Amino acid sequence: MTFSIHGLAVARGVAIGRAVLVASSRLDVAHYFIEADQVEAEIARLRVARNSVVEELQRLQKDLPKDAPHELAALLDVHLMLLQDEELTTGVKRWIRERLYNAEWALTTQYEVLARQFDEMEDAYLRERKADLEQVVERVLRHMTGAASPVAAPQPARAHREGELLLDDRHDVPLVLVAHDLSPADMLQFKKSVFAGFVTDVGGKTSHTAIVARSMDIPAVVGARTASQLVRQDDWIIVDGEAGIVIVDPSPIILAEYGFKQRQGALERERLSRLRHTPAVTRDGQRIELLANIEMPDDTRAALKVGAVGVGLFRSEFLFMGRHGVLPDEEEQYQAYRAAVEGMQGLPVTIRTVDVGADKPFDEVRHDEAHLNPALGLRAIRWSLSEPAMFLTQLRAILRAAAHGPVNLLIPMLAHLGEIRQTQVLLAQARAQLERAGTPHGWVRVGAMIEVPAAALIVDRFAQGFDFLSIGTNDLIQYTLAIDRADETVAHLYDPLHPAVLRLIAATLDAGTRHGKPVSLCGEMAGDPALTRLLLGLGLRSFSMHPAQILAVKQEVLRADAARLRDWALAVIADDEPAAMLAASA
Repeated sequence: MTFSIHGLAVARGVAIGRAVLVASSRLDVAHYFIEADQVEAEIARLRVARNSVVEELQRLQKDLPKDAPHELAALLDVHLMLLQDEELTTGVKRWIRERLYNAEWALTTQYEVLARQFDEMEDAYLRERKADLEQVVERVLRHMTGAASPVAAPQPARAHREGELLLDDRHDVPLVLVAHDLSPADMLQFKKSVFAGFVTDVGGKTSHTAIVARSMDIPAVVGARTASQLVRQDDWIIVDGEAGIVIVDPSPIILAEYGFKQRQGALERERLSRLRHTPAVTRDGQRIELLANIEMPDDTRAALKVGAVGVGLFRSEFLFMGRHGVLPDEEEQYQAYRAAVEGMQGLPVTIRTVDVGADKPFDEVRHDEAHLNPALGLRAIRWSLSEPAMFLTQLRAILRAAAHGPVNLLIPMLAHLGEIRQTQVLLAQARAQLERAGTPHGWVRVGAMIEVPAAALIVDRFAQGFDFLSIGTNDLIQYTLAIDRADETVAHLYDPLHPAVLRLIAATLDAGTRHGKPVSLCGEMAGDPALTRLLLGLGLRSFSMHPAQILAVKQEVLRADAARLRDWALAVIADDEPAAMLAASA
């Protein structure tokens, strides 16, 4: 039966495919297709792992002391029974043979199918056996991914190319990922995988799941509340990334309608692609800088592909994530930054120092801090200044990369003048260390992110102390309106067109003009074509966004007369209802 789930629209386009439910984080595994001639090897890997766990449990049974609780022996019996259950083993083999899933993916997929059956059982005792099933599956997964397995794991069938969905050539069935939540590290893993779209129960329009989905240019809906409970494994679903709707088990008529929307979207992207080499100049001759936001060095290819004139934000924290507490050393960071600089072929690269906390925590966040609000805690520059050895390591790596091309250094979440002074002292110290060691390094322009209202209110002082400013609207909106941008329960209050937010942006742009310092905007507002005219009218001349959004924004730039937009933009931000005034002039 067809039904709809409503969430937040965060990434444009339409995805149609079968649902893949991601199990709990403890069961996260690699997802890739295998070749037909690898099927038996995958099944053999599964068999070896299952037999190893059976032997393990049988040894435990044999070694149980005579005075062991009866419940423990009974639990081992239950686990052995589940391991040898025909529905589990047959189901996993079916996913491998029919869908060509790798064995780990097939196992977690079948686990989700069976777990849903347990949830629907009326008997409380039987429902509780779901936890036993999860433990059994975890044991098998550990054996399958361990080095002790005598059967080598196969490699993905074919490489993924940036921006292209990896499909099974024999079935050509797109897949849509459905999960309760996805961490930034999860999103990076899935960035080069098989999914045509994403749906999550939680998250807001500027949560990192949403941001990375936009960077991948694939449809996504977040904040869909109970989607992971209502959608079943392998259901056909439609993700409308523009309306924020997920349609489950669509009828043929609905499928046809959304298939048409997909084709129209593809035609629009093809039309926009012709603007790649067109200079971003307004009708009145104002040259506009359209830069790219990236997470990893390889993202520079996508930036160049759409004609970005540089990188306005390299989120360096992604080099630090998913490493189980082991931070990257100076050489590893240097090589990554150098790869990004060389990848941009002489165009400037702005590297933001590590910004952890909030929706981008490290693996080793202390448990005693888990209950605190990370957005207001030890994050970004606060964390860097509290760990000077780590910060010096990063600064040296960035300075070394600057020997290979133009580099800008961007400091996040500054609010206090003392933080500016401390940062400048450490930067000078890092440079002196390199000079003493005779290590080649380059000059960098240093900029401040204006993303805390305190910084926006004393922006003249910041403009005096830095080479450039960059407005981070994602956090500026969050802190100005006291809204957790990752919390779907208050997402309707997250408003980039709130008069207070717009006036802080305008004040920052005016300060840049007064002090002769360039100002860019690198938040999600920069990539929203509906806001391009307003931002141009307020004086913004440097936009930084995900590569997937550049061409749509460029189209708006080419249509605009920036000088004539000035009075209108000032009227919009002076109005009590800027959103209504903006909509009326659209």
